[in-house]
Amino acid sequence: MPKHCLSIKFISTFGNTVVNSIFFRPVKALFLVLFALLLSLFGPASTAQKQKNKFKRGDTIQLNDSITSFSQSDIFAFPNINRLSFYYDASKMEKLHRLQRVGPSKDYYFALRDYIANFGIQNFHENTAMLWEMAKLSKQFGPPGEGILLYKLVLKHHRQGLNIQDVYREYDSIERDKKKYYVPLEFYYQLVDYRKEIDTLHPPHSVLVNMGDDINSKKEDYGPTIGNVDNLILFTSKRNKHQQGERSYDEDLFYSTRSDGYWNPAKEFKSINTSYNEGSACLSFDGKYLFFSRCNTPESLGNCDLYMAERTADSTWTNIKNLGKDINSSGWDSHPSLTHQGDTLYFASNRIGSFGLSDIFFSIKDSKGHWGKAQNAGPIINTVHSEVSPFFHHKFNVLYFSSDGQPLNFGDFDIYKSHRHGNIWTEPKNIGPLVNGAGSEYYFTIDSESKDLYYARSEEEDKKNLDIFSFAVPMEAQPEATAQLKGSLKDKAGQPMKGIVSVIDLDQGVEVAPKFLREDGTFDFSLINKRNYLLIIQGDEFFRIEEIFFMSGDVEIDKVAEPIESKIAFESLEFENGKSDILPSMHTDLDKLANFMIDHPLLKLKISGHTDSAGKEESNLKLSQARADAIKQYLQQQFKVDEERITAIGYGSSKPITQEITDEHKQLNRRVEFEIFK
Repeated sequence: MPKHCLSIKFISTFGNTVVNSIFFRPVKALFLVLFALLLSLFGPASTAQKQKNKFKRGDTIQLNDSITSFSQSDIFAFPNINRLSFYYDASKMEKLHRLQRVGPSKDYYFALRDYIANFGIQNFHENTAMLWEMAKLSKQFGPPGEGILLYKLVLKHHRQGLNIQDVYREYDSIERDKKKYYVPLEFYYQLVDYRKEIDTLHPPHSVLVNMGDDINSKKEDYGPTIGNVDNLILFTSKRNKHQQGERSYDEDLFYSTRSDGYWNPAKEFKSINTSYNEGSACLSFDGKYLFFSRCNTPESLGNCDLYMAERTADSTWTNIKNLGKDINSSGWDSHPSLTHQGDTLYFASNRIGSFGLSDIFFSIKDSKGHWGKAQNAGPIINTVHSEVSPFFHHKFNVLYFSSDGQPLNFGDFDIYKSHRHGNIWTEPKNIGPLVNGAGSEYYFTIDSESKDLYYARSEEEDKKNLDIFSFAVPMEAQPEATAQLKGSLKDKAGQPMKGIVSVIDLDQGVEVAPKFLREDGTFDFSLINKRNYLLIIQGDEFFRIEEIFFMSGDVEIDKVAEPIESKIAFESLEFENGKSDILPSMHTDLDKLANFMIDHPLLKLKISGHTDSAGKEESNLKLSQARADAIKQYLQQQFKVDEERITAIGYGSSKPITQEITDEHKQLNRRVEFEIFK
C-alpha cells in the first residue's frame, strides 16, 4: 500500500491530465459556444496596488481587489497558529456581539479584525462565519483586496454552518482570474499548429512528456526529487517485490543520473530499501544526508515516519535513524523537502489537529543540529482538504505543493506556488494548464536553473499507473514570474471585445499559457522581469494585434480594435497605373488579412478585383484578374495560406460602387474587395 501517497484512495485519484479536446471554431457563434463550455467558478487573484488613503488602522497593509499576496498584511500573519489550537476571549466576543447588533460600522470591522488575527487552527473551521462576516465588512471598511483574500479563506476552510453558495457568489463577483479564462491545452496546441510556418507564434516546447522506460516501469513511479545536483534524480517506485507474508509489491527508493543530456537506467538504493515501504526522498545540498519516509516498521511512531541516513566515504548509506517525535506523529508523515541551507525541512502530515486531511508542516534545525518541533505552515497554504508533496525552491523562497482544497483547480489535485516573505506566505497561485490538467498532479520539483520540471501524473483512464514526467518549466510555474502585465481590448465605442491573448517570450522561449479576454475585455499575466515579449491578441471580429514590449516592472497595454466587416476594402491597395505588382505600402494590410486567415483555418476568402470604366473592358477584366491573382499569390507564398481557401476573381468595370462623374469617383471604383466566409 503506497503510504507515501497517504492512502489507497489517494492513489486511485491520480488521473489523466490531458484536457478534453475542444476544437477551434472560427465562426462567431461557435466561438461563443466555446466560451460557454469553459465557464468555471473559481480562480486565483492578480496584481497588487496601494491601499486606500482613508484606511487609518493597519497602515502596513497594501492590497487591492485582485492581490495575490498576503505579505504586507498583518491580519494574515496569524501568530497563534502554532501556539494554541483554539482562541477564545469572552469579553472581546461580547463586544463583537454588541457591535453586530448595531450593524455594519468601522468599529465593528476593526474589532472583528483584531479578534480574527488571533485565530488558532481550530478557529478556521469552527469560526468560518466570522471570516465570512469580516469579508463582507472589508468590502466597505477595509483596504482594497482584503475582502477577496478573506473569501478565499472561507472557501478553503468551510466545513458546515454556512450557505457556501452565497460565498461563491460573492467571491465570483469580484474574482478576476477564473479557470474559464485559460485556453485548454488541446486548443493551445491547435492555435500554435496553425501558425507553425509563421515567426510570431512558435511551436511549443513539448509538455506532459513521459520520462520513458529508463525511469518509469509498468508499476507506479512517483515522488521525483532533483538531487543535490541537477544531473541526479531520486524517485519512488513499486516495481520491486519483497517477501512479507504474501508476496506483494512495495515502495522502494530509486535514482538515476544524467549524462550527455540523457537519463540513465534507474538504480535502487539497496542500502536503504527494505521489505517495508520507503519513498519520497530528498538529499541535503552537500549530498551527505538523505531524508526519506519509511512505513509500518516496529519503531515507527505512526504508520509512516520521516528518517535520515548518512553517506559514508565509499558512497554507502548508514546510520539510518528516525527523526523523532518532534517531527513525526502518530499519523502519516512523508514527502520531505529540505532547503539548500539544510536548516528547514518541509513535509506533509495528516496528524491530529491539522487544518484538513493532510497539511504542509515544517521543522527548523537549531545551531546545535537538533530539529525543532514541527510547525503548521498555516491557513494560507493549508485547507480543510489535502495539501501534500511540498518542494521549496531555495533560490527564490518559493514553496510548490499539491492541493485539492485551493479555490482554483483544473483537476482533482493541482500544483500551486507561494512566495515566502518573512513569516507570511503569499496567496497560492495555480501554475496553470500547461502543468495542471483534468486529473491529479503531485511531487513537483524544479532544477536549480528553473529550466526543467519533474512531477508525477497518470495518463491511464483507471488513474492508477503513475509515471514521472519532465519538460521545460512554463512561465506560470517559474519562481521569478512576478512582474505583472495587464491590459485590455475594446472597440472604438469603448465596448469590450472577445478574443485570445498570447504572450511570447522572445529572449528565452519560456512557454506562456494563453488566456481568453475577460468579459470586460481585460487580461493579465505574471511574467519574468527584464525580458522582451511579443503580445498577440486574436479574435473572430478583428484583425490580429501584435506588439513587442520590454518588461521593466509592471506594464499595462490597452488596445483598441476596429471590428471587421463582412466585406473589406483597404485604402492602401493602390496599384500603379496599368500594373498588378504588390507594392511595399500594401504589406501591412495584406499581412493583417493573412494572419486572420491563419488564425481561422475554417474560413475562406474571396478576392474581387475592380477597375474603373476607362479603356477597353477586355483589358480591364484582364488587369483586375491579374491584381486579384497577385494578392492571392502573396498570401500563399508569404503566409502559406492554402490555395483552396482563396478565390480570386477580376470583374473589370462591371460592378461600380458609384457613378463616374469625377476622377475621385473613378478612384473609388478602382478597388480590391475581400469577403471572408465559411
